[in-house]
Amino acid sequence: MSSLNNPTNNSPNDQVFDLPPLSMDAEGLAHDFKHYYAYTLGRDQDCQSTYYSYKALAITLRDRLMERWKSTRQAYDESGCKRAYYLSLEFLMGRALSNAMLNLDLDDPVAQALYDLGLEQEEIAEREPDPGLGNGGLGRLAACFLDSCATLQLPVRGYGLRYEYGMFRQLIENGEQAEEPDHWLRTGNPWELERPEFTQRIQFGGRSEHYTDDAGRAAVRWVDTNDVLAVAFDVPVPGYRNGTVNTLRLWKSAATDEFDLDEFNAGSYPESVAQKNAAEHITMVLYPNDASENGKELRLRQQFFLASASIKDVLRDWVRLHGNDFSRFAELNCFQLNDTHPAVSVAELMRQLMDEHHLQWEAAWDIVSNTMAYTNHTLLPEALERWSVRLFSQLLPRILEIIFEINARFLAEIAARWPGDEERQKRMSLIEEGDDPQVRMAYLAIVGSYSVNGVAALHSQLLIEGLFSDFHALWPDKFNNKTNGVTPRRWLSMCNRGLHELLDETIGSGWVRDLSKLAKLAPHAEDPDFRARWHAIKQENKRRLAEVVAQSCGVEFPLEALFDVQVKRIHEYKRQLLNALHVIHLYNRIKRGDTQGWTPRCVLFGGKAAPGYAMAKQIIALINRVAAVVNADPATEGLLRVAFIPDYRVSLMEIIAPGTDLSEQVSTAGKEASGTGNMKFMMNGAVTIGTLDGANIEIRDQVGEENFFLFGLTAAGVESRRQDYDPNAIIAGDQALTDVMNLLESDDFNQFDSAILSIRNPHDPWMTAADFRSYVDAQERAAAAYQDADRWLRMSILNSAHSGHFSSDRTIAEYNKDIWHLEQVPPAP
Repeated sequence: MSSLNNPTNNSPNDQVFDLPPLSMDAEGLAHDFKHYYAYTLGRDQDCQSTYYSYKALAITLRDRLMERWKSTRQAYDESGCKRAYYLSLEFLMGRALSNAMLNLDLDDPVAQALYDLGLEQEEIAEREPDPGLGNGGLGRLAACFLDSCATLQLPVRGYGLRYEYGMFRQLIENGEQAEEPDHWLRTGNPWELERPEFTQRIQFGGRSEHYTDDAGRAAVRWVDTNDVLAVAFDVPVPGYRNGTVNTLRLWKSAATDEFDLDEFNAGSYPESVAQKNAAEHITMVLYPNDASENGKELRLRQQFFLASASIKDVLRDWVRLHGNDFSRFAELNCFQLNDTHPAVSVAELMRQLMDEHHLQWEAAWDIVSNTMAYTNHTLLPEALERWSVRLFSQLLPRILEIIFEINARFLAEIAARWPGDEERQKRMSLIEEGDDPQVRMAYLAIVGSYSVNGVAALHSQLLIEGLFSDFHALWPDKFNNKTNGVTPRRWLSMCNRGLHELLDETIGSGWVRDLSKLAKLAPHAEDPDFRARWHAIKQENKRRLAEVVAQSCGVEFPLEALFDVQVKRIHEYKRQLLNALHVIHLYNRIKRGDTQGWTPRCVLFGGKAAPGYAMAKQIIALINRVAAVVNADPATEGLLRVAFIPDYRVSLMEIIAPGTDLSEQVSTAGKEASGTGNMKFMMNGAVTIGTLDGANIEIRDQVGEENFFLFGLTAAGVESRRQDYDPNAIIAGDQALTDVMNLLESDDFNQFDSAILSIRNPHDPWMTAADFRSYVDAQERAAAAYQDADRWLRMSILNSAHSGHFSSDRTIAEYNKDIWHLEQVPPAP
């Protein structure tokens, strides 16, 4: 065994770690900064790059996190507490520097230290790259949840993958999306700590070997495998000013051997390193394009690599503290599966308990089915993970055997409950039969979990009525709702400093830990002086946003205009296309001279389209073409501006959310699971225009219908309308929509045939034409409200005041109360 995994008596004794606390004042911070800058990084006064100033400051702050990190781990070990593990293929953490300063309460000391050193804090902070560990809402939600777990002092560890390349850097070239590699780790990551002592060996391929163990029992081992190493990298996750620092453990893939020496000596260098390259591909890129067979295989490799490494790590920790007695494992551990991607964990935990720790099936299944909990994040059937049995048999043959056995026992349970109902068995089977049988991963997650939750009230209701109705009929007590939330630390306190200071002065600073205290703001909406201060802060935030738009897009946004924003992943169900139709409608009104009582408007779009999603890319091209036409026409001056901001990311949203007046949440009802961008905008005082979809429903319930611009069909209305949906009749019956379609089909836009056809298609699942008139009417109400400055400011203040329900602290408290049952554990003194 490696000495890394087997410390000897040569390990340092306790005296080595008996260190005085690090200074938290400006003088101590400046001293450490200079030390790292000069000696660790080897820079001097001739260095012109602010990157090294950023890195020296990051290491200085990481030291302070390290103190609290060790105390937190020690407290968890000594308490013998129950622990939870959050498994996710995405963690969109955002920049760590400002977050560490805020949570360590070091904003002022760091500012003073840098001032004394003659350095510019904002310039240094801008040198930090956005970590490329996620794509969108799913990964950002996971990051918010980890922040709340640490703030609530809950023993929760995140597990993910350390992608070398993020999603991609989005460029807009000739109005179209172009992709560039996002090599965010090119210069390293000062926030991570490599932990080679926790390296795990992950198996792929091979075969199952059945044998009789020493006790005369039938057993199985997975042999002749092609193994890959999972190397641990830990990232600190600080709680808000409470001394707790939890861990996000990320796995990097590596080869078991550097290269084949015989191949190398024979002069065949490419073949000698082929195994190494193949191993490292697993964590090379976030979300490989799975349109090809190779892409599908790599995606499944990533999912199993995450599951296997993480479970091995948890079991290693258990054996370290408890030996080989697993009788209390389920009592003291919980795995939360963030969407369907880690669902293979169900079968992999079974395998490790049986094959490596020699439990019998019943004992292992009792542990698995009482430790796994599954969160579903989608209502789109095509977004649920399914993998071909053929691919599984090649890549994970032992896991497939276990899935087949789980399915056989499950189908027996169905047959006993509903005798003779073969159709139900077929619907609920973990294996979808056909020419190319598929493993239904969401079903595996449900069968193997003791809790299944949706992420908004409507979403959870639609799951049990639709996608998972059969499973709800069998296990109604498994299903529950946990409406998403976002952390108020990053999404209000950190990104909106002006508003942060006003809130502290007006209602005290307790809101950062307990966002429900924002309710105290509501009476101040009637105070003219308070509204004036609120307005001044909003204008400054709009100025910051307008500067970014001008730099990124070359489009000037006048500050007095209504800032109308839709930023999110580009997808047909999110209906950026509907928003674009409204922009064309506004442009047509201007061209007709219909501008009496006009509200100047700046419309901002942003978001990435998956590289293989042709329609989403065409929507981006259409938006940019609309922007080009509108912005180039002198008639629109002072009335309408449109921009598509490239490379939407966390650090950009930190500027966008505070500067937004109107938040576009216009998905087809019944399609958006929750949404979290809607919550970030609301916290920062934006007013929502939206459908009754996802968390929009709860946002409207909280803030009141008079402070929300509602439009569109309900989820039930969408399903009812499908029976006789005739978009061409709707277009013909609405002159405004007829005019928009005529413009869309004119020479200016005629290259967008797919978008046009989708709107006119009677089978359009997104009902774009059906909601157009209602959307335009709601937009007119919003425009009229914006002209009444006092009314709009009241609405803005009340949206922020009633956003407390959408704190991720509330969400995590509910996960803990209903699912995890963890005790709060403060760090060791």
